[in-house]
Amino acid sequence: MIGDDHVSPSFAELGVDQGIVDALGKRGIERTFAIQELTLPLALAGNDLIGQARTGMGKTYGFGVPLLNRLVTQARADVGEDGLRALDGTPRALIIVPTRELCVQVTDDLAQASDGVRVQTTKGERDLKITSIYGGRPYEAQIEALQKGVDVVVGTPGRLLDLANQGHLVLGKIQILVLDEADEMLDLGFLPDIERILTMVPTDRQTMLFSATMPGPIITLARTFLKQPTHVRAEHHDDSAVHERTTQYVYRAHALDKVELVAKVLQAEGRGATMIFTRTKRTAQKVADELAERGFKVGAVHGDLGQVAREKALGKFRDGTIDVLVATDVAARGIDIDDVTHVINFQCPEDDKTYVHRIGRTGRAGKTGIAVTLVDWDELHRWQLIDKALGLGQPEPAETYSSSEHLFTDLGIDPKVKGSLPGVRKRAEGEVVERKPREKREPRARTRTRTRGGQKSDGAEATPQASAPAGDAPAAAQGEGDEAAPRKRRRRRRSGGAKTEGAAPAETAGE
Repeated sequence: MIGDDHVSPSFAELGVDQGIVDALGKRGIERTFAIQELTLPLALAGNDLIGQARTGMGKTYGFGVPLLNRLVTQARADVGEDGLRALDGTPRALIIVPTRELCVQVTDDLAQASDGVRVQTTKGERDLKITSIYGGRPYEAQIEALQKGVDVVVGTPGRLLDLANQGHLVLGKIQILVLDEADEMLDLGFLPDIERILTMVPTDRQTMLFSATMPGPIITLARTFLKQPTHVRAEHHDDSAVHERTTQYVYRAHALDKVELVAKVLQAEGRGATMIFTRTKRTAQKVADELAERGFKVGAVHGDLGQVAREKALGKFRDGTIDVLVATDVAARGIDIDDVTHVINFQCPEDDKTYVHRIGRTGRAGKTGIAVTLVDWDELHRWQLIDKALGLGQPEPAETYSSSEHLFTDLGIDPKVKGSLPGVRKRAEGEVVERKPREKREPRARTRTRTRGGQKSDGAEATPQASAPAGDAPAAAQGEGDEAAPRKRRRRRRSGGAKTEGAAPAETAGE
């Protein structure tokens, strides 16, 4: 445990390679967070470890920096007889993560931490190669990246196992293995896949396991596959299960008023990037659509969207093109963005663990944040269980509407704001939109007589098209009956055969 007056050391002071230190410095990262300070000395020494810390405490660099440091220093050393020190394009480090979004995030973080770092390989000097392997994307591009050679693979269990079984992913030279968000992988049912992957990597390796919680199956996994690991917990002595830097508000709100209420929360003073959580995919898309109609820059991330659409929305959220992201719990796992100022629980979380994960998206990296939870009347019992489990002391949330005075006071909202941004007119419920009437067209004269079997409908003989005056029939009609003579009709016999009109009728029983 680390006290509040403690000054954390820099990455350089802990002995990290200067190239990596410089790369982190470009991002303004110089000093370590608690989990990094505790894990780096152990990880740099090659020890197995279990890192336990809540979301947003810097676990990625807790394992990523030692991993990159080992690859860089080994690549610069002389090549041994076993050839394992040289980087030859066969993966030397494997990081297993639970979700696609986290896979992309970890890959980006490692790429930035190794930006500009050159390593010596069997084919000369080059940059470290880091690639992501996950489902929802075509196999071909990922197979091609592996064939070209990589040093670090970050992937989700299912796709990693597929490519390993197909022989495209070679795990026989893995020296460093990382299991990130292990408790999430347990919840998503990935534990059997992980165990199969662990049997494919060399036993002589360094293994690091990171998890916010340590349920029984994760402890069993650690005992089975880690060698005398050191258990590191990165928390302050007075930390509770939820972020101390996050101010939490809980309101009892009516379902029909929630969007209006959220629209006003989004106009609070100091509101920046905001994440809104729902339990269902349908609700997530509906909320996103309604907020967009009210003028907000909003995107959605949920299971009904394709991977490309999800990555596009996340990319816009990260670069500030949109500042509101509506997400379901599963889709939001692994979204790691430090600048989120507000989290809004549009629907009450399923349990206390989900609540902690949701509000952990704000108040990250030493910053403060605000979490707003809206509890409908039928969700009150679920909320009371969450409140009791976490000791929040708010079992009976105040009844709150979009016009409630305490809502504006609590969150710093101007009482004059409307449910839509200025300049956006929202159509009122039941409002009829007048449409410009269509211009009446003159009726077109029919130029063709409909016939039945070569006869006019009144029984008169049809005039052959060939005798019609030029231009009488439109071009489209021509060709429907190019023959001058009427067609022969075919009538079906009772016996199933066809009878041509004009032929003698066959005798049938009963006639």
